[in-house]
Amino acid sequence: MKLFPLTLALFALASTAAFAADEKPKGEGKPKANPEEMFKKLDTNNDGSLSLDEYKAGPAGKKDPAKAEESFKKHDKNGDGKLSLEEMTAGGGKKKEKAAN
Repeated sequence: MKLFPLTLALFALASTAAFAADEKPKGEGKPKANPEEMFKKLDTNNDGSLSLDEYKAGPAGKKDPAKAEESFKKHDKNGDGKLSLEEMTAGGGKKKEKAAN
């Protein structure tokens, strides 16, 4: 009679271990966003550029509006208050500064 609960417990433990082995590490299963698609989604007025408001309405702005505004200003290389696709995808900011050093 004690064999049944023990067998059931071992089965549950083995099943849990098997499912855990199939899981992908964090971030590995998520595909990278295509910059052009992201740009098109954020460009809500379809003028070919992103305003600060459009940029902050995206994922970065929802996560931390202050950091999104800082990032926007770093990417806005010509200082016109808009981001072109080229400015957005150029990298800029901290990553580019570190690479130069």
